[in-house]
Amino acid sequence: MNLLKSTGTIAGLTMVSRIFGFVRDIMLARVLGAGAAADAWQLAFQLPNIFRRLFAEGAFSAAFVPLFNRKMEEDEQRSAAQNFAIDVLSVFVPILLIFSAVMMLAMPAIIWFIDDFGEGGRTSDFSISLARITFPYLGLISLTTLFAAILNSVSRFAAAAAAPIMLNICKISALLIALLLDGGSDPRQTAYFLAFAVSISGLLQMLWLYYWARKAGFSFAIRKPKFTPDVKELGVLILPAIFGAGIYQISRFIDLFFLGRLPEGSFVYLAMGDRLNQLPLGIIGIALGTAILPALSRFIAKDDQGGAQRIQSNAIELAMLLTIPAAIALFFAAGPLVTSFYVGGNFEASDGATTASVVAALVIGLPAYVLVKVLIPGFFARKDTRTPVYTAGISLTINITLNIILIPIYGIYGLALAGALAAWANCAMLYTMLHRRGHYRIELSLLLRILRITVSAAGMAVMLIYAVPLGEGLYDGNIWERIGSITALVSAGGLVYAVLAWVTGAVDRDKITMLTKKKAAEEAAQEGQ
Repeated sequence: MNLLKSTGTIAGLTMVSRIFGFVRDIMLARVLGAGAAADAWQLAFQLPNIFRRLFAEGAFSAAFVPLFNRKMEEDEQRSAAQNFAIDVLSVFVPILLIFSAVMMLAMPAIIWFIDDFGEGGRTSDFSISLARITFPYLGLISLTTLFAAILNSVSRFAAAAAAPIMLNICKISALLIALLLDGGSDPRQTAYFLAFAVSISGLLQMLWLYYWARKAGFSFAIRKPKFTPDVKELGVLILPAIFGAGIYQISRFIDLFFLGRLPEGSFVYLAMGDRLNQLPLGIIGIALGTAILPALSRFIAKDDQGGAQRIQSNAIELAMLLTIPAAIALFFAAGPLVTSFYVGGNFEASDGATTASVVAALVIGLPAYVLVKVLIPGFFARKDTRTPVYTAGISLTINITLNIILIPIYGIYGLALAGALAAWANCAMLYTMLHRRGHYRIELSLLLRILRITVSAAGMAVMLIYAVPLGEGLYDGNIWERIGSITALVSAGGLVYAVLAWVTGAVDRDKITMLTKKKAAEEAAQEGQ
């Protein structure tokens, strides 16, 4: 597997999705603002989305891919792998239907629980109906995840990486319809359009991935549910993986509980701030985690520990080369970015200032979030889903404790900071366990490379400190002033970092060249440490 090429394919299409996401959020901010309707919409959208990332993308993919790869190795004709996929699908569909039905029936109680036990002002028929309309998205996107995992296992990453673009296109279309009908003057009507758009996008994504899975040579049918030994093994792996792989999403669900006890607009501020945080996390962390899991599984199946060590080191180096400067840039340029993207229409300057502070707190944990995505496949590829459960449990406890301590003092900023610090704790524990078991060890050369990356990013930070004030008055100007000022700021920061990274040796030129070659990961794995 060409790690750089595979990661680039996923990252490139994810970037397209994130760009559409920015367009969507810019429109959302201006049309809905940060009022009650916007809070209700954010809550309704986040509920199925959190469960999607927790159960489907996190736990299911982490458990399914190694087992599916094993079936692929057993039978070159793929019949064993296809039968396994059909058995899983036959069990998966009824469970999804039942779970979704129960959640929709229980939605009044769920909203009441999140909304400070009905005292936060968000427990209403409007909020409940929005959540019920969006929740079918969970079942549809979970089936999409099954097809995506199959395609990823045969190194066909493009179709799955492109699917989320449909979600943003559907939501942008809903906003445009609202604007055409009444100029977006009725935020409740706009929220309903958005809710229906989410479920429609789930159906479109499922059909898209089903088509490409069929094109890859797989066929599917629903049989009578049967818990075969392979399906039982998958279930055993999924249950702890729900917790181990989904610490970020579990933390987000806990965040909803605490957000329900904060002032109106808090759901919007965190969602908008997290959009900027998710840009590098999605492009770098999720892409790398998705790309290396199949390769790690194959190396470990062949008992090639050297190959597993090398591909994980390559992933960490590439992740830090991109993530550390992204985190530092977002921290120092959060104000201009939020102002340029979001402030306007119903989203006021005070809303932008609050959102910028949330971004600065969130990105403190950005490198840790990405490292967790890269380290966890080291456990799942070995079918070890227990260890991440323990580390995630401790990290989650730290997160809750910090929320209780920091939120009364700092409000929503304390909530964002608590999640960042808990992510670092989880990252440290995951690496410690891999190191102690001899599965992975960060070498001195990699540490020195990360140090050079950090020094280069620090140089960029100094430049941003002086450059940010120069654009005052332009960040909230007309569209061309906003585009021009942000483009200049981002370009200057990127140029300074790139030059410093090249001069200090933060970029391993030979390795980047090597990774672009055909079968680079396998070739790298054969080289000496």
